[in-house]
Amino acid sequence: MASLKEVKNRISSVKSTRQITSAMKMVASAKLHKAQGRIENMLPYQRKLNEILTNFLSTDATVESPYTEVRPVTRVAVVAFSSNSSLCGAFNSNVAKMLERTLEDYKALGKENILIYPVGKKVEEAVKKLGFTPQGSYQEMADKPSYIQAYELAGLLMKEFLEKRIDKVELIYHHFKSTGSQILTRDNYLPIDLEKVAENAAGSTEKASFNRDYIVEPSAARVIAELLPKVLSQKIYTTLLDSNTSEHAARMLAMQAATDNANELIQDLTKQYNKSRQQAITNELLDIIGGSMK
Repeated sequence: MASLKEVKNRISSVKSTRQITSAMKMVASAKLHKAQGRIENMLPYQRKLNEILTNFLSTDATVESPYTEVRPVTRVAVVAFSSNSSLCGAFNSNVAKMLERTLEDYKALGKENILIYPVGKKVEEAVKKLGFTPQGSYQEMADKPSYIQAYELAGLLMKEFLEKRIDKVELIYHHFKSTGSQILTRDNYLPIDLEKVAENAAGSTEKASFNRDYIVEPSAARVIAELLPKVLSQKIYTTLLDSNTSEHAARMLAMQAATDNANELIQDLTKQYNKSRQQAITNELLDIIGGSMK
């Protein structure tokens, strides 16, 4: 059995760890609240954009856009979102595992035909371990989501797709459903599926009847063609916010679990310390009593 001093030192060590995890939980909670605020501020714009797109897609207009072109996949791009720091449970490892499975699906194309855009230090490190060369570094964007940087990344991906240097783009990220639930998602980005966009837009828009009696110049198809790049740019920014919010939620839950475990360990060690101390006192009393009877 450990000595009283060893148990006391361990209790002190666990208490110090508990203070750290408790502080990190409060910091993550504050960042989560701020991240949720960013998403809520973006929702009115997103809803209106979805409303307009849904209304136009429900017309008889024929939509022709280079962003909807489906062609045989000879070169693919994967954009994976993670965090820059750890201590957020399985958040980063899950992204790395999903990325590895995705790369396995495109193994037949060869490494030179698989382009990976890592958003976050942890997934960037995972890409290098897998033997791939990252297509740039986007660590700053992972820490501080910026629409400008998201717009630039979206523009780069759209340009590569339009010039047929890549035939498909996929996104890997965590979707923030609630504080206790972050869903790991693998989503197609390009080519864009208009039917899926219309379904998602209709699902995320209130069921109020919209005024669809628009007079459109020069045509609804032209408006949709102009609207699609905005939708694609917003998609990257929304994904970035989703991942960032999920990171803070995952870290808050991980630090809460660590703090709870520390409390339980302190209770167990305290019981062990008291039991050992009581046993030591009993032994001393027995020695004294035994000595006085001689």
